[in-house]
Amino acid sequence: MTGSSPLPTQPIAMLFVDIGGVLLSNGWGLASRQLAATTFGLDAAEMEQRHHLLFSTYELGRLSLADYLRQVVFYQPRSFSAADFRAFVFAQSQPHPDMLALIPQLKARYHLKIAVVSNEGRELNAYRIHTFGLAGFVDFFVSSSFVGLSKPDRNIFRLALDLAQVPAAQVLYLDDQPLFVGVAAGLGIQGICHVDYASTCTQLAAFGLTI
Repeated sequence: MTGSSPLPTQPIAMLFVDIGGVLLSNGWGLASRQLAATTFGLDAAEMEQRHHLLFSTYELGRLSLADYLRQVVFYQPRSFSAADFRAFVFAQSQPHPDMLALIPQLKARYHLKIAVVSNEGRELNAYRIHTFGLAGFVDFFVSSSFVGLSKPDRNIFRLALDLAQVPAAQVLYLDDQPLFVGVAAGLGIQGICHVDYASTCTQLAAFGLTI
């Protein structure tokens, strides 16, 4: 797996954790967009094209969810309401219970700091933080829509390190995207590419973090 290594010379003091694909399902991934097209009778190809032109701007906090949906879905009259479609978008977020239990357990056992480093639009991010109780164990959130930076820009990791005030060598990063783990590694942040709970637990053990 990308980024895993034997026991580090310095103990891990902090976890950087992604949300989508690690703690929760992806908030508005391809499968969800395809399901939306089928459910609401939309032209999937046209919706996808519009999505790709706008979504990075939304994730950076420079476009509201209402404006994003206005351009991607409601640029012409629809037989359903914006409220119904928005509710569908939010309903795509589902928990990964094993990971939601694991991270607080590691925090308590090893006195770790926890930071979320994620690419998410403001409204969806706020919904996910509140609905799934993430603020109950996360010390701070470096979300793209909050800070105006997004992965794979290494500056989002630099900002997270500045906020954490923990040496990069003592930070472990969990993300389901190998590219992002690799970018963080360029700053000296060790990483685990999350595939599933069991394999992540095995890799955490290599860093001295066991439950």
